[in-house]
Amino acid sequence: VQLQASGGGLVQAGGSLRLSCVASGRTFNRYSVGWFRQAPGKEREFVSANRWSGGVTSYADSVKGRFTISRDNANKSVYLQMNRLKLEDTAVYFCAAYGLGQGTWTYWGQGTLVTVSS
Repeated sequence: VQLQASGGGLVQAGGSLRLSCVASGRTFNRYSVGWFRQAPGKEREFVSANRWSGGVTSYADSVKGRFTISRDNANKSVYLQMNRLKLEDTAVYFCAAYGLGQGTWTYWGQGTLVTVSS
């Protein structure tokens, strides 16, 4: 599976952005997908995930209520709608995926930069 993320950019605090990630492969609906981010000087951290089984979603506490993950299996895409952005949301955002039986995030996109300004 190859992942291609896009949608990053410069936005003012309080604004919104929508990230997209398009996947290759034939069985996208059997993959759990997620978003991670890495701020300058910090380790990569989990943002949100959508599990293939049951469509269960999860969020980091720091983004709950502001970010929404969604997926479109027909178009092999996953999205991250980010609202009420804060300065601390500035980071490179990565989409990731793993398939049935893998259990760990195996496939990674190249990252897209989100910069939130005051």
